[in-house]
Amino acid sequence: MMKIIDKYFSRQLVAVFVMLLLILTGLAWMVQIVAMMKFLVNNGVKFINFLGLTTMVIPFIISIILPFVAFIAVLFVYNKMIGDNEVVVMTSAGCSPAQIARPALLLGGILVGIHFVLNLWIVPATQMKFYDMQWNLRYGLAHMTLHEGAFNEISRGLVVYVDKVSGYDLNQVMLSNTKEANTQVTIFAKNGKLVTTMRGLSIVMTDGSLYAINNGNVIGTFDTFDMDLSIGEQNNDSASRARCMPTGALVKSLHSDLGIKQRKAVLSELCNRLFAPIMSFVLVALCLAILLRSSLLRRRTSFAPAISVVAMAGVMATFMSLSNMLTGLSGLTWVGGGIAVILGIIMVVLLRK
Repeated sequence: MMKIIDKYFSRQLVAVFVMLLLILTGLAWMVQIVAMMKFLVNNGVKFINFLGLTTMVIPFIISIILPFVAFIAVLFVYNKMIGDNEVVVMTSAGCSPAQIARPALLLGGILVGIHFVLNLWIVPATQMKFYDMQWNLRYGLAHMTLHEGAFNEISRGLVVYVDKVSGYDLNQVMLSNTKEANTQVTIFAKNGKLVTTMRGLSIVMTDGSLYAINNGNVIGTFDTFDMDLSIGEQNNDSASRARCMPTGALVKSLHSDLGIKQRKAVLSELCNRLFAPIMSFVLVALCLAILLRSSLLRRRTSFAPAISVVAMAGVMATFMSLSNMLTGLSGLTWVGGGIAVILGIIMVVLLRK
């Protein structure tokens, strides 16, 4: 009998979970596409490349919404069965809360494993790929176009004139840099070449002269001069850099000399990678405990779904707040211990006869 009940619950749980996951992931992906549409237009990126770029954020989206999707699926399926008196009939037939909750707890356990794989390996790899692709599409050599015989404004205060362009090789280059206040630098070079660096693009110029005006005139010649165009920097945000780091490198970075902001970003990311997957199981167990215990009261009107949602919001808000407040490794221990205590209490309430 229990095998039939398990299959019955499991089919409905999986169907609702998959449907919700696809819908919410699709909506979040579309929001991401709309938000980045300006990037597509301004940088003249091909749509196929743009689509590939936004696809890289899908694992990250799934890792964020997975606990909430699991909670909603369990809430929907079990609340419907309680409303149809199916749970009451099972209880009357001798089924314990543990037996009724088993399919959902099994789903929660499977999701914990999937979530760990996402957080520890897949999300860091795809996030690194996302930022690399975004940087290359915006600042990469393939998307830098210099027009011959024209003044090309690379960025505000930086203008380049090129007599002839052959791929990334330039002939007869004139560069004017007025980015800094009260300073004007003008460079003339016979030849130049566009190269990529960690900060964006540079022009390596050869056989030229330099004129600088800054409370005086400076004139000089050079054989080789490397001018950083300074139009972009990869992964400047601390949280973005931490999100892209492999888990092993993330742990090792805690033993290096980090600033306060960078250290907090690394600790927050590490906390999310290690404990966010467990929250899927915590939310499933929390929902089950409230719904199944309230179903024993057999009241016509139940506030259990609303209470479940409020409890879920409180637990997740507390977890996210604590993860952003960490300042040391001891904080990770406290967060892990707190999750274990909360989960233990929930399981005692859920499984007691």
